[in-house]
Amino acid sequence: MRIHLRVKEVAQTRKIEAAKLSRMADLNYATVLALFNKPDRDVSILTLEKVARALSVDIHDLYVIVPDEEG
Repeated sequence: MRIHLRVKEVAQTRKIEAAKLSRMADLNYATVLALFNKPDRDVSILTLEKVARALSVDIHDLYVIVPDEEG
């Protein structure tokens, strides 16, 4: 299994762009862009906590667990 980030989708439903989220979560803009554009990347729990707090969502709303592809 792997984690697929939903940061971009959650932010967009709240009409929050990467630059604004960067300021709200006190994260580097490049970090937020990576969360938006590379949803399968590794991310620290502390980063997700900052994003969740900034977006006023539960941390579990920021990702889904995807089964590994077998084949």
